Amino acid sequence: MSIFGIIRIAVKSLGRNKTRTFLTMLGIIIGVAAVITMLAIGQGAKKIVDDQISSMGTNVIIISGNFTGGSGTARQSAGGGSLLNVADVEAINNSVDGVLYTSPVYNSWGQLKFEGNNWRSGIMGVDVDYFNIRDMQTQTGNLFHTSDVANGAKVCVIGKTVADNLFGDIDPVDRIIRIRNIPFTVKGVLRAKGQNVMGMDQDDIVIAPFSTVYTRLLGHRWRSMTIIVSADSKERIHLVQQDILNLLQSRHRGTSSEEFFVRTQTDVAEAANRVSNTMTILLASIAGISLLVGGIGIMNIMLVSVTERIKEIGIRRAVGAGKRDVLLQFIIEAVTISIIGGLIGILLGYGASKVLAQSMKWSISVTPWSVMLSVGFSCAIGIFFGWYPAKKAANLNLIDALRYE
Repeated sequence: MSIFGIIRIAVKSLGRNKTRTFLTMLGIIIGVAAVITMLAIGQGAKKIVDDQISSMGTNVIIISGNFTGGSGTARQSAGGGSLLNVADVEAINNSVDGVLYTSPVYNSWGQLKFEGNNWRSGIMGVDVDYFNIRDMQTQTGNLFHTSDVANGAKVCVIGKTVADNLFGDIDPVDRIIRIRNIPFTVKGVLRAKGQNVMGMDQDDIVIAPFSTVYTRLLGHRWRSMTIIVSADSKERIHLVQQDILNLLQSRHRGTSSEEFFVRTQTDVAEAANRVSNTMTILLASIAGISLLVGGIGIMNIMLVSVTERIKEIGIRRAVGAGKRDVLLQFIIEAVTISIIGGLIGILLGYGASKVLAQSMKWSISVTPWSVMLSVGFSCAIGIFFGWYPAKKAANLNLIDALRYE
């Protein structure tokens, strides 16, 4: 019998029991839809991470002391890491080739007040180059200038979250806010950046000249400082990273590379993407179990079908059908169930991804490779779990099959 004739018989057999055929493919439908949705969520999470890493700036290098443990010398902090200072910033700026911008960063938290409103926010002390490194621009007003840093002026720019919670509908520019009860003039409101890769609101921030923050707000000589640097090109970023580490080791005698963290934007992106990929694989694996369960369901139903159709198989064998024809018929039935179930599952998964994208406000994407993976996997399941029932049907004894009641 030709292959087309066998396909026609297999499809007609499935059509005679539409409800059972649909229930058989239900496991494949749910499994494929789950895999498509989970992979789409994973791709969306990866895109969000990439966007958030990009919002950090271009070719960024972050330098900080390693305060995770160990003992320290008199020049070191209690945690063992070496303390950075403003002279290190100047040395990096003047001595390391490939450095475009450099800024010290002091981080703290504090209560902000404007008239009757209070808001607790992050406080950051930086140099003017920080805005170039992080590609920050104002939505209204202006940034502070080099002269403000040199004079220790009590001026600041605020993020959109701070502006909304402290001022409401009032224009914050040129208004006086009190940071830890010290008056600061708001020079501008920053353009919104959203959450960073750690899920923190980048707009819940007050940024002031580092000299002002250092002397008037922190009031602690040995307050730890971070340095942020922008390299002039992506190709040279690791060379600049190593030069900075060598410079700091030479400036802080007796220290080692373990006492400094010198991380690039690429390091952060790779670490975040590793976490994202692990979560995607985990979710897709859990969804893949549904496909496995669906395959076992196909095998069970096909075994029942073989038992019910023993008489039919015997008649087919009696009129000339060979073992190969019977084997192919049952395998084609199993594969047809898997393929149709897979296609319905793809449509269902695509719809579920769109609904999740709308509800979660994520940029979820269904990629061609995830569709091909799901279809290929469902076909493999159909062949794998359809083989045993088909083999059992093909090996039935002709006389026993004809006598079967």
